[in-house]
Amino acid sequence: MIECKNITKTYKTGTIESQVLKGLSFKIDDGEFVAIIGPSGSGKSTLMHIIGMLDTPTSGEYLLDGRDVSKFNDDQLAEIRKSKIGFVFQSFNLLPRTTVLRNVCLPLVYAGVEKSQREKRAKESLAKAGLPEEYHTHSSNQLSGGQMQRVAIARALVNDPAIIFADEPTGNLDTKTGEIVLDTFGKLNEEHNHTIVLITHEREVAEYARRIITVRDGLIVDDLLNNDRRTSMNGDNSRPAKSKT
Repeated sequence: MIECKNITKTYKTGTIESQVLKGLSFKIDDGEFVAIIGPSGSGKSTLMHIIGMLDTPTSGEYLLDGRDVSKFNDDQLAEIRKSKIGFVFQSFNLLPRTTVLRNVCLPLVYAGVEKSQREKRAKESLAKAGLPEEYHTHSSNQLSGGQMQRVAIARALVNDPAIIFADEPTGNLDTKTGEIVLDTFGKLNEEHNHTIVLITHEREVAEYARRIITVRDGLIVDDLLNNDRRTSMNGDNSRPAKSKT
């Protein structure tokens, strides 16, 4: 699904150049749950922006479903982001005085989906994200941090994307709430076959994934299967891990 070949990224400020990514190559297959981990400044968020098509590499090749992303125009990129990719961020990015249901419906409004279908699909996404129906009419600023992140996950799911990028999704949550949110990603991967790419600087968070890619100083230093994956989903670790690509 995702293939990066010798990806680099250099930022320029005046005459000063800073190379953030230094030639990264890897693949992520359909249905994988992958964590990209690294300390602050390692380049992991820059990498997510590139594979999420929010930014472009300085050099190298990025293939999505075998197609060279650099060949897409702006309209094609926007359509792929809308239909194939969902984003979940640390800060939730919800409209604070807007209802839960309306927040989740917004991507469908922009897509021109009629109202009856918008609400139906939004409710289905909220169910997948594990937020009970009693909260659907609450404003997002009336929710706890964990509940807001579930709304953000539901919003990312509403267009039924193949890939979900989650950038530090537990950064604003306490440990227990963070575990619940990470279990939600695990269930989306296990039960609904969404490909999950999780960006984090915390090893405990990365341990929920089935594969861990470690980035340091703009380079991949490890790319390993996680056979000791943490889970509280009935203790189920039975699905065999995929081979490293």
